[in-house]
Amino acid sequence: MINAVDETSLAASPIERRNSLEKHLLNRPDPQDLKERHILLDTNVAPSIQAARQELDRQRTTDNLKKHLEHRPDREELVERNILPHTNAAPALQAHARELEKHMLADQLDQKIQNRPQPEDLMAQGILTEDEDPRRPSI
Repeated sequence: MINAVDETSLAASPIERRNSLEKHLLNRPDPQDLKERHILLDTNVAPSIQAARQELDRQRTTDNLKKHLEHRPDREELVERNILPHTNAAPALQAHARELEKHMLADQLDQKIQNRPQPEDLMAQGILTEDEDPRRPSI
């Protein structure tokens, strides 16, 4: 669609003005395009009650939104369901806090792995049998 302004002079001949008008009418958008761009209403309602219908639609949307907002879960429930983080840190710091928590957990795991008992100690205590020795090659 061309959004050109008709610059045809009013003093122009009637034929030139008619040709200009016909050219613009050929290039005008179709009603469906205007409905998609919310210029025309997509309704079968009489024009005299379209405004009332729009207001009713808007009010219904507002009521639905209020109803859903009243029933939304509180922060504690969202934290419990792991939707929101349990931290009270500012949003700009939450990513850094998660990263720090992840590294601290990895460090704890490394320390526990380093301090785990040797297979000989576990066999001496009767926790492992020689068949369960992790150092033994599996067949």
